[in-house]
Amino acid sequence: MSPDPGASNRSAIERGARVMPGGVSSPMRAFRGVGGTPVFVRSAHGAYLVAEDGREYVDYICSYGPHIFGHRPAPVIAAIERALAATTTFGAPTVAEIELAETLCSAFAAMDMVRLVSSGTEATMSALRLARAATGRARVVKFTGCYHGHADAFLVAAGSGAATLGVPSSPGVPAAVVADTLLADYNNLDAVTRLFAQQGEDIAAVIVEPIAGNMGLVPPIPGFLAGLRALCDAHGAVLIFDEVMTGFRVAWGGAQNLFAIEPDLTTLGKVIGGGLPLAAYGGRRELMERIAPAGPVYQAGTLSGNPLAVAAGHAQLQALRADDQAAYDHLEQTGARLAAGLEASARSHGIALTISRFGSMMGLFFTAGPVRNLADVDASDRQRFARVFHRMLAAGVHLPPSPYETLFLTIAHGRAEIDHTLEAFDRALASEAASDDASEECPHPP
Repeated sequence: MSPDPGASNRSAIERGARVMPGGVSSPMRAFRGVGGTPVFVRSAHGAYLVAEDGREYVDYICSYGPHIFGHRPAPVIAAIERALAATTTFGAPTVAEIELAETLCSAFAAMDMVRLVSSGTEATMSALRLARAATGRARVVKFTGCYHGHADAFLVAAGSGAATLGVPSSPGVPAAVVADTLLADYNNLDAVTRLFAQQGEDIAAVIVEPIAGNMGLVPPIPGFLAGLRALCDAHGAVLIFDEVMTGFRVAWGGAQNLFAIEPDLTTLGKVIGGGLPLAAYGGRRELMERIAPAGPVYQAGTLSGNPLAVAAGHAQLQALRADDQAAYDHLEQTGARLAAGLEASARSHGIALTISRFGSMMGLFFTAGPVRNLADVDASDRQRFARVFHRMLAAGVHLPPSPYETLFLTIAHGRAEIDHTLEAFDRALASEAASDDASEECPHPP
């Protein structure tokens, strides 16, 4: 282990920056949301990341959702090894794809058919294309702070990395492409109602994260999702639930199962790939049969249904189903204990903190709350988050490196990991409280 825990990381990011934009393969990993140098990881096990310098960290990134059982669960690894014995990819159909599709359709009442793809961005952009083709309309309603991948039409007031970097849209996205993207604040049903009143005949779809996970975790207020369903029904628009994060993470059958609201189309990712690149979109038969080769709406992918990803995802879903509700009960209990401990620590140190949580997904906001939309997240104390993040990192706890990202727990997070996290958090807030007191005693000059 390096005597300087940052030396190997600094060396790696400098080396990476010479050949990769920002030294990383995805913007969030560069730590721009919290400052400092990212931890370069060489391996992982259970609830832990192992850095290049040998240090271990309790992991609350969990690859942003896929690792519901923790890193390297035995059934998933065994399934990948069996599939690898055949080949890495065929470019031809397999029975395993059908088996996974059958599992997905059986889990979602709103899904008669499904198409496998390789990323969440592929899934959402394909679902939108299908919605536009089915309705003959062009416009789509999305919500500020919700992130649906990096397709041009969605890069307007996006969450996740775009919000962290302060880039609500991106250069290279033509104005004409986003002209048909209509915006509303998350949890603001009145705003959506006004959009439909003004432009309902032109709106093809409403796309929404039923539980927003790309501006931290922001749950829907009562009536919001049901109201979207009613508006889409009244105006002949397609309701798309982006469950790339929440599908199988918050419940078997996703958030739509929790809220008993059926969308017309659903996008999935993360958990269904078991840690490998795999995503999907699906819905009612009459919609999905418009997809080529059954219909005229074209969408294709050379690595779609990759046998290694299909094997990993199906093994993970089979393990979840075999556990019946036990896995979700464990995640709920672990999440509740962590949230309660964090809140108790904040109260004891007099620091404003709002925790939002659904099972194993959690948002951490330094604000008195409530947090219902992107503006509320923007108004939270993001500088405090950054300081607490680095204090936690120094204590061996790796939170997501942005207040706009969601914390994830796994089955592998047990009492020891939660205890260590709560102890580190309490020390971090004690330092924050001491700094606050010192600032009050020695105010800055005007």
